[in-house]
Amino acid sequence: MPAKAQDEEPILVPDISEHRIVLRQGFTGADLLMFGAILDRAGRRAQEEYDIVVVLKGPTEEIRLREKERWFGIWINADSTAYRSVPSFYAIASSRPVGEIVDDRTASIYELGLPWLQLSPSGSIDPTEQSRFSAGLVDLRQRQGLYRQYDSGVEVSEGVLYRARFDIPSNVIPGRYVAETFAISDGRVITSATSEVEVRKEGFEGTVAREAQDSAFLYGLFAVGLSVFMGWAAGRLFALV
Repeated sequence: MPAKAQDEEPILVPDISEHRIVLRQGFTGADLLMFGAILDRAGRRAQEEYDIVVVLKGPTEEIRLREKERWFGIWINADSTAYRSVPSFYAIASSRPVGEIVDDRTASIYELGLPWLQLSPSGSIDPTEQSRFSAGLVDLRQRQGLYRQYDSGVEVSEGVLYRARFDIPSNVIPGRYVAETFAISDGRVITSATSEVEVRKEGFEGTVAREAQDSAFLYGLFAVGLSVFMGWAAGRLFALV
């Protein structure tokens, strides 16, 4: 029986329209197409109908989130919390709204949707405060265009082919982006498959980014020296005028 059940599981064959995105001067964003097929073990159309969910995540980063508070008419920094591992980019598309496909527990396990993102705060924090800061972080990233959820964003044709489009904004960071596709039936994740997109800087921007990372001390000295020189040059120019 287990062998028979395994033979009936579908196979996902995913692909991406672009496996490399280059960040150059004037980059205004990209349109990424995720597509693929749902097949059985023999390479034919799968026997059942499946819901498809596609999740695209960017590299994780450490951040500190600060809350603004109005004090005597002035906005000041109030409470803050740090996060060890936050996706720099997160987008999800599904054939139906996620709440209609899986229950909250399954959505939380696989991080299927913005409400179920597993953000990792540093140190101990009150659960109520953690929930408030996490909601604020997700809202901030949504307004920046870095977190998006496309309900009914996956089109499935004849139960075999699927596709979903993702908007990649201009403010994404370089790194390895992982797209994971899930085939779901009766609220259970039956199978999944992954593919990758590399986002990198090239040209002058790429050289500056690499030097800043590989030779941080020398890059810092150069930046300070350049700032001092520009300040001195501006002062001399205004003195002559």
